[in-house]
Amino acid sequence: MLNLADNQQMLIAGAALLLATITFIKLLVWSGSRGKHLPPTILALPVVGGLIRFMRGPISMIWEEYARLGSVFTLCILNHKITFLIGPEVSQHFFNGHESELSQQEVYKFTVAAFGPGVSFDVKYSVRLEQIRIFTEAVRGNHLRNYVGQMVSEADEYFTKWGDSGTVDLKYELEQIILLITSRCLLGREVRENLFNDVATLFRDLCNGMQPVSVIFPYLPIPAHRRRDRARARLGEMFSTIIKSRKASGQSEEDMLQRLIDYKYKNGRPTTEGEITGLLIAVLFGGQQTSSITSTWTGAYLLQFKQYFAAAVEEQKEVMKRHGNKIDYDILAEMDVLHRCVKEALRLQPPLPLLFRYSHSDFTVTTKEGKELVVPKGHMVATSPSVANRLPHIYKNPDTYDPNRFAPGRNEDKAAGALSYIPFGGGKHWCIGQLFAYLEIETVWAHLLRNFELELVSPFPESEWNSMVVGVKGELLVKYKRRRLVVGN
Repeated sequence: MLNLADNQQMLIAGAALLLATITFIKLLVWSGSRGKHLPPTILALPVVGGLIRFMRGPISMIWEEYARLGSVFTLCILNHKITFLIGPEVSQHFFNGHESELSQQEVYKFTVAAFGPGVSFDVKYSVRLEQIRIFTEAVRGNHLRNYVGQMVSEADEYFTKWGDSGTVDLKYELEQIILLITSRCLLGREVRENLFNDVATLFRDLCNGMQPVSVIFPYLPIPAHRRRDRARARLGEMFSTIIKSRKASGQSEEDMLQRLIDYKYKNGRPTTEGEITGLLIAVLFGGQQTSSITSTWTGAYLLQFKQYFAAAVEEQKEVMKRHGNKIDYDILAEMDVLHRCVKEALRLQPPLPLLFRYSHSDFTVTTKEGKELVVPKGHMVATSPSVANRLPHIYKNPDTYDPNRFAPGRNEDKAAGALSYIPFGGGKHWCIGQLFAYLEIETVWAHLLRNFELELVSPFPESEWNSMVVGVKGELLVKYKRRRLVVGN
């Protein structure tokens, strides 16, 4: 039998072995991460604490942790880790990194439920690029110039249904006119002619079915997802009927629908009806939802801050002195005041408050304080236009609606470089439709400023935070009175 002294020696030896093992493990870990400083982690309850904080409001959470931890920090949600990069100083790789390093597909798979299989983030990157190129041509160069005439015609026709005076929900009205413009310009005659009154409602249900929880649980059986699925099914039926009709007619037209029908991938395979349907829904969703939201916020801010409304009206008078009632691409380019008003509404209320990537390799970011941090492989990576566009070291009085911050001499959107202003994304991943969006929004508001007196009668709206695409909550009730601008000599 072992005596007491032997037992003590064994205990000492065991403790020494345990200490040596722990030290060895620490050395291995240290050697593998030597020189690497990982982002600080948000404090939360174990297992579900991160999810609860994210669900309560991701933007308020980001602001709190930005103030506490700085511009780079990590949130643990179940078995996922999301590292947030806030501000232009730490966002270069996010917007300019190669798809093999930082990809969108893994984190935007939740859009498959809305757009359908075989398109967008449900296909490999090379195929997605081919699909994007089909649309890129449609929103560039002479196509943009030619669209303005169609936009003007749609606005003229739509607002003739307004009486001499009355009260309208401006959010609903702008949803409708933007839907008509987008479908007429981008999708073709049949799509425009077959739109029915509740299509905008279907797209709103599709949009509201993309909630923060959808990123992780896209098929969770919640009411918003069920409404999304019903809306997707109904839109699918509508577009399927239109596609079949175009193919059966044997006619060929110069529009997006025809491009999609005629397109053949690099391997020679033609597009399927399901792919065409999904791509039509995706482009109409992107063109209508975000533009109608920005049009509505532009109106809300202009009617709340009357000095800017008056300045926009005066600009229309000056433009009309030079060109009469005409509006075309070049004339819209002269409307600097209106453009700044739209741009400022976008800064304060970007429709996409969160943008995501998935990291396939470690990468380093340097904060504005000069601290280097390593974002590990396997993390989801996120940035927030809603937060980045209000950073006080970039924008003076960042929560104030001040379109003149973009005027010559101030140019606050360039204060910290090209990524100071990111409502449309940035770098390699800027939105290909942003010029089209500005054109349709400014065409509609030029028409309203020229033809109506407007007064906001409901309270200034809040943001609808229950969706990944954040719009205006509730109605935006506006009194209108028809009039023509008096233009002096």
